[in-house]
Amino acid sequence: MAHPKRKISKTRRDKRRTHDVCTPATFMECSNCGTTVLYHHVCTNCGYYRGRQVLAVEIAS
Repeated sequence: MAHPKRKISKTRRDKRRTHDVCTPATFMECSNCGTTVLYHHVCTNCGYYRGRQVLAVEIAS
């Protein structure tokens, strides 16, 4: 097995790991009903996407 010749400093290690961060999901408000929806996704509450009805959603009564 290969062994490192020198100890990698904490600064060098952390510089390598700067891009390993997770970004939180971006949400928007549905233009039709106002619920919170992920970007580029159909609203599960009303079935609208970009101002048009895409899915027929049953209303629970």
